[in-house]
Amino acid sequence: MTPAAAAPPAADAAARGIAFMVLAVLLFSCMDALIKWVSASHPVGQIVFFRNLFAFVPVAFFIRRAGGLAVLRTRRVAGHLVRSAFGLAAMVCFFAAFSLMPLGDAVALGMSGPIFLTALSVPLLGERVGVRRWSAVAVGFLGVVVMTRPGAGVFEPVALFALGGALLYALAMISMRRLAATEPTAAIVFYFTAFATVVSGFSLPLQWVTPATPLDWTLLASVGLIGGLAQMAMTQAFRLAPVALVAPFDYASLVFAILLGYLIWGDVPDAFLLIGAAVVVGSGLYILHRETVLTRRRRARRRATSAETARDRAP
Repeated sequence: MTPAAAAPPAADAAARGIAFMVLAVLLFSCMDALIKWVSASHPVGQIVFFRNLFAFVPVAFFIRRAGGLAVLRTRRVAGHLVRSAFGLAAMVCFFAAFSLMPLGDAVALGMSGPIFLTALSVPLLGERVGVRRWSAVAVGFLGVVVMTRPGAGVFEPVALFALGGALLYALAMISMRRLAATEPTAAIVFYFTAFATVVSGFSLPLQWVTPATPLDWTLLASVGLIGGLAQMAMTQAFRLAPVALVAPFDYASLVFAILLGYLIWGDVPDAFLLIGAAVVVGSGLYILHRETVLTRRRRARRRATSAETARDRAP
């Protein structure tokens, strides 16, 4: 019997979860590179429109697997609108950053999202954040300062697009946490995609640039198709394996971005970017670790409380 055949089902699912996560990160990185490529000849609003319009192809497949149109029923329209507005604003900021900055720089600054998420979870979600996680947040922001170097005259205003995108992404994730208590993932993805398609569509008459060649049409459509496939792969990754196992592989996007930026545009990250990015990634990984530890403790306490209640009710 081969080692693969002897592996327990849980280990096999974990391995497949990691594989799906790496695939998702690779697809998202390719999408980011395509966005940077087509942004040389097309405005950001138009790219956002194509990104979401063609994402409906994989999203429709996702909805079908999740149970069909019945999963789209909702009584939380306002919640979906808030989550979609933050998500669309984050997407616009990130796409603008990709078009104006080296790809690796934009992705590195975008890695500050989990730091903003932790900081905002206190006032917006009422979560308790201990000294360790606050320390990780402070260190993470220090890493952002190292990357942007505002006091050295190196700071570029375009970096605000990437940082703004990270902040808006954190707000979108907080809104999604609230929705996830009652709404299925398929519904959240569908309503965001529909909202982003419609709203970005209003910008087309103001900034439409007709793709000059069939290749341009193909690249714009590919942004949406690849993005939708990446979202499905990431969803599958989190379904197969624990968050603590697969989430750290998201940071591989920085490696992919730097590599693609160098191969396509010749961008070479400087030492400050690499050091700052390492600090931000380390901070994010520690925040994830602490969140995992605390989640396990909460579950253990709930199980202990349930067992104690059952004993008290026993005759």
